[in-house]
Amino acid sequence: MPSFKEVQYYLSGLWLLIRMDARGFQYLDISDRGMLRSFWAIFWSLPSIGISWLWWQQAYLRAMPPETATGLAFFLRLALVEAANWLIPPILAGVLLLVFRFGDKFTPIVVTVNWLFVPANYLNALLVAMIVFVPASKGLAALLSLVLTMATIFALARILRMICGTHPLFIGTLTLVLLIPTMLLTDFLQRFLGVYPPI
Repeated sequence: MPSFKEVQYYLSGLWLLIRMDARGFQYLDISDRGMLRSFWAIFWSLPSIGISWLWWQQAYLRAMPPETATGLAFFLRLALVEAANWLIPPILAGVLLLVFRFGDKFTPIVVTVNWLFVPANYLNALLVAMIVFVPASKGLAALLSLVLTMATIFALARILRMICGTHPLFIGTLTLVLLIPTMLLTDFLQRFLGVYPPI
């Protein structure tokens, strides 16, 4: 598992790539081994993911009858949703890369996307904490959530441009493939698995 210092090193590389500085690649392990190790980003994101799950559990219980209870099965279902969000978008991106003959870019894309989601998850957890501890801040939190989404799209597009070159249409499509399925999958799987609060 990558140490905290290694993760800091990787994030420094991402920051350089977002700034369009190719030196960022020197901070990242974009080998096949590095790609596999990048999935440790899930472990490093667990505290922020856990905060989001607890908030979602409370939102679910508030929308359900008072006698409703959630147990381990509820969190296992949320874990399935989370796993799908980490695995399905890279698979779809891999297919797109093969179709457009950018297959050699798959490994660096997986590495950068996985580590990029670590700070994104923690920033999202901060917004959740804001909603929990300052209930009157829901409007501000919604606005900040939109800003975070836009910043993530911007950062990802810049990184993909550094990896794939200046192909605006392809970069735009790849960015959407890496982000939109996550939103759709989350909504669909939460409803399918019965962990979505009824409206």
